[in-house]
Amino acid sequence: MASRFWTQGGSDTEEEESDFEDEIENGGAGETTATAAGSRYLQGNASDSDDSDGQRRVVRSAKDKRFEEMTITVDQMKNAMKINDWVSLQESFDKINKQLEKVMRVTESDRVPNLYIKCLVMLEDFLAEALANKEAKKKMSSSNHKALNSMKQKLKKNNKQYEEFINKYRENPESEEERLEEEDETEESDGSGSEFEDPSQLGASTDEEDEAEEPEDGAADGTWEKKLSKKDKLMDREFKKDPSEITWDTVNKKFKEVVAARGRKGTGRFEQVEQLTFLTKVAKTPAQKLEILFSVISAQFDVNPGLSGHMPINVWKKCVQNMLVIVDILVQCPNIVVDDMVEPDENETQKGADYNGTIRVWGNLVAFLERIDNEFFKSLQCIDPHTREYVERLRDEPMFLVLAQNVQEYLERNGDLKSAARVALRRIELIYYKPQEVYDAMRKLAELSEAAGDEDGDEAKAEESRGPSAFVVTPELVSRKSSFPENSRALMDILVSLVYKNGDERTKARSMLCDIYHHALFNEFSIARDLLLMSHLQDNIQLMDVSTQILFNRAMAQVGLCAFRVGLIAEGHGCLSELYSGGRVKELLAQGVSQSRYHEKTPEQERLERRRQMPYHMHINLELLEAVHLICAMLLEVPNMAANSLDSKHKIISRTFRRLLELSERQTFTGPPENVRDHVMAATRALCKGDFQKAFDFINSLDVWKLLRDRENVLEMLKAKIREEALRTYLLTYCSSYDSLSLDQLTKMFDLSDAQTHSIVCKMMINEELHASWDQPTQCIIFHDVEHSRLQALAFQLTEKLSILAESNERAVDARIGGGGLDLPLRRRDNQEYAAGTAAVGGRWQDFNFTQGRQGSAGRTGYGAGGRPLALGQAAGAVYSRDRSGQSRGTGGYSGRSGSGMRGSQMDASARMVSLNRGIRG
Repeated sequence: MASRFWTQGGSDTEEEESDFEDEIENGGAGETTATAAGSRYLQGNASDSDDSDGQRRVVRSAKDKRFEEMTITVDQMKNAMKINDWVSLQESFDKINKQLEKVMRVTESDRVPNLYIKCLVMLEDFLAEALANKEAKKKMSSSNHKALNSMKQKLKKNNKQYEEFINKYRENPESEEERLEEEDETEESDGSGSEFEDPSQLGASTDEEDEAEEPEDGAADGTWEKKLSKKDKLMDREFKKDPSEITWDTVNKKFKEVVAARGRKGTGRFEQVEQLTFLTKVAKTPAQKLEILFSVISAQFDVNPGLSGHMPINVWKKCVQNMLVIVDILVQCPNIVVDDMVEPDENETQKGADYNGTIRVWGNLVAFLERIDNEFFKSLQCIDPHTREYVERLRDEPMFLVLAQNVQEYLERNGDLKSAARVALRRIELIYYKPQEVYDAMRKLAELSEAAGDEDGDEAKAEESRGPSAFVVTPELVSRKSSFPENSRALMDILVSLVYKNGDERTKARSMLCDIYHHALFNEFSIARDLLLMSHLQDNIQLMDVSTQILFNRAMAQVGLCAFRVGLIAEGHGCLSELYSGGRVKELLAQGVSQSRYHEKTPEQERLERRRQMPYHMHINLELLEAVHLICAMLLEVPNMAANSLDSKHKIISRTFRRLLELSERQTFTGPPENVRDHVMAATRALCKGDFQKAFDFINSLDVWKLLRDRENVLEMLKAKIREEALRTYLLTYCSSYDSLSLDQLTKMFDLSDAQTHSIVCKMMINEELHASWDQPTQCIIFHDVEHSRLQALAFQLTEKLSILAESNERAVDARIGGGGLDLPLRRRDNQEYAAGTAAVGGRWQDFNFTQGRQGSAGRTGYGAGGRPLALGQAAGAVYSRDRSGQSRGTGGYSGRSGSGMRGSQMDASARMVSLNRGIRG
């Protein structure tokens, strides 16, 4: 075996230090050949191209275009040097650095073009001359002088990366260029005479050379025949060699050489992937092929070393196919065990398919799967969502789901349920945010793509099997077709059950949040609420990682939307109020980066925040969210303001809404509403006057309602709620102007039934919001004029303050001595709901039984009952929120504040998340 592929070192050869200019010259030679071939072909058909007028159309490759751009930029820099224009030089320098990145991406190589090195040397020399000429520096304009200083710093920092190349070029520039040219020529001459060629060296032949091949004029049937390139011919020749000539030791030695070169300076990432891919075809045993495939996938991950970018899509697809081949091998050979905890024996992979014992191969299926999922997520973050490319990228999602399903089934068969739970979580995170319509569309897309994928797969197989088949043939044992249940809820139930039984703490928490989100998406508010309260996630969410906190906020936002859709206004406001309390909704939901005048972020913080952003198709519409929050606040605040008209700051339900309303009232001129806030403020002004129809018209004119599936039902519910609150507001505002009021008149004014009107008025009387009584024979409301004396009002104020002071002292004593079992009377102030109960007790969510979460139980924890009010700042949950004057409501409400006062003071403002409070059912 005198092959250069088997004998060459990993990164010690001088060929890897060749330059891009040789590729330009090679590309130019290929282009000339193509032109000549085209000319010969067109000689016989000269009469058919009369309209060309001797003009020849030249088609250039992307690489040539990028190099031409760099050349133009270098010429611009030379012109700027002639007139000593440092501002233009600085702009051109930034421009050529961007062009360098494009060149490196197009050529898929790590070699820096010689043109760029020449440019850096030229800039260094010119900068040194300019700094030495002090007279010229004094005559410079301020902008030019500033650009000179900036350029000095930039060039010094930039040239550190290319110091070695610059020094080589300065020592002998002409011989350096000649040496690089000779190396390329040597590679070409050696390639044709080698006995066993390195596949990385075969990649030098481009597609232009294939196109340059002339079709055979003497073909009998007149059909076109594609000629094989130099790479394909040599690959065919190598595969025709006798397999007995290649031993396990030879492949293993070469494999270790290639792996040892990973990460070294000068090692081409794409070359390494090609070398390892070639080795998989000449592997002698299934275990050896498996070991090399794991290294292939690792090398494919290395193609994108940066954290900001993403793996090229074609490389990602190959990576998924390699993972499927790995699962095929593991299914075919059940005695092969993949483990990353134990270092296997050096000759372990020498054992063939007929070996009966256990063969251990280093690898981690779950880690590779998670990395593939992360790269898919990053690609969706980076691609512009308004382009066709983004939609095409989303079509690859079923491909990953098929891989995840196969890996999960393999792990379950092997009894590794903890790893299977991690894979199930990845599948959950791709399903939980999809409504049923989107899920159905994904299923149909998967079915259509399977038909198209069969044709693509045949072409890929034909390309791979050029020549004889690989030494170790791996049949397709695992399914390449997706099998999705018809209902997304059924799939979610199967996956979350597996995670709840076998997952770790973080996996369970994330699965629970995804489950809550999905239930809320299907308008199952009671189930979503029960899961959230039973899991106790709101207690320790601030201790989890940021991505889980973002998922918690997304789940809370969706629960708030769900509560609004089913008509639970107070609960919807409780879920959304904390999100809007700080004005950082985009950041909390990871749907954008907001700038603040008071908090300046470092570049590192901005980069971290951008990496956490959700892809566009997973966004919750912020206009709809804002509309729901403000409408809920309006329906709660308008009657509250009417009830406390003399002391409007005594009890505030939504400070955010009050602030917006004050800003709206301060405006000298109020024009027609334009955005969501303007519409809600206009509706608020109409509702304050009792004009429910005008208020509803403003709300109905919003464009966001088209985003709701059951738009008509939601608007009907909203209209009914506005009528009820308009009636309450009217009575509270104008009760002092009436002695009596007929029931018939109220029903006509607000278009309500007698029973509804009677019920609302009775509730107000019971809650002591309305000082009145019914005159049953005449069906009239008799209003009573009740006024407190000055002494009574002062006594009430003193009692209130003393009660608050006593409770604060008791809380301080408890915090100091570690008490908490005194069962003290509790109270909440300002915008906090009055409720009863003590802190929730009961089973933690880790012990939560999945079936109980669906069916519920009489002994659920997390509820409160009417009685004593809660303490200021104490964490209480799903309390029965009381009506405006204190009566308990029949549905579970949520408090807008999170955590205890002591914990809240320790939390960073940027880390505060929305939380629900807990209580117990009496």
